[in-house]
Amino acid sequence: MAAMAEGGTRAGFVAVLGAPNVGKSTLVNQLVGAKIAIVTPKVQTTRSRLRGIRVLDQVQLVFVDTPGIFAARHRFERAMVHAAWSGASDADAILLLVDAKRGLTDETRAIIDRLKETRRETLVALNKIDLVPRHTLLPLAAAVQETGLAAEIFMVSALGGDGVEDLLGVLKARMPPGPWLYPEDQLTDISERLLAAEITREQLFLQLRQELPYAVAVETEGWTTGRGGAVRVEQVIYVQRETHKGIVLGKGGRQIKAIGTAARVELSQILGCPIDLKLFVKVRQRWLEDPERYRDIGLEYDV
Repeated sequence: MAAMAEGGTRAGFVAVLGAPNVGKSTLVNQLVGAKIAIVTPKVQTTRSRLRGIRVLDQVQLVFVDTPGIFAARHRFERAMVHAAWSGASDADAILLLVDAKRGLTDETRAIIDRLKETRRETLVALNKIDLVPRHTLLPLAAAVQETGLAAEIFMVSALGGDGVEDLLGVLKARMPPGPWLYPEDQLTDISERLLAAEITREQLFLQLRQELPYAVAVETEGWTTGRGGAVRVEQVIYVQRETHKGIVLGKGGRQIKAIGTAARVELSQILGCPIDLKLFVKVRQRWLEDPERYRDIGLEYDV
């Protein structure tokens, strides 16, 4: 039931755009009020579009978390950037996130130039205001205003939540009349199987950091609900080389055990049930050239 079809309801999509690592996923989690997107210090953590859903009074907002936009060189990078721009094409509101620490970088200016070409009205949020001296924010806001893009400018801390309620209020007012697009209690459009894979991928990034090769994927292959609602989850971690497999496993299997334990605890908290997580590591040398893998994570292969 995509409920609330009458009675003055409104609903719409908000595309959250920005350069890599400006805090888009952290902000979407704040806007939704729950963790639906993984967050790591590694750039391009978000690989495909995912949607987070928030209901405020009679308004349903669907936030589209997108991959970071940058000068893509390889097929996989082009697919991610294409996913980001596709997420903006049909949105009812566009929110450009700018890292207040980095300011208007070349990447952000390139995004601004393309958005101006589309003539789409855009809101701009300066993020990480808690990490910079206050006196630097007004000059940055003025520089953003000078670009001619911003319909409104907000100052927020995606991590701490500062300014998020004001931003929500403005976005809520911009949603068009219409029935809700998702059930009232739904928080995201991704399946539990995909969410579980993302939670494990997050732990790979967090625990291995610079050791972890970028070309790693996680797939949930088994999902069995047992007595008392406990769920057995079987996942495969794909790497491109045998040496990468050794990094993920760790000495005596200690690293993969730590990754699995952390992922299991978080997934149990998110799903509200006991989780038995089994992880396997396999080498698939050319998975970045496999169209099926792209489809699995919601990317287009031929872009």
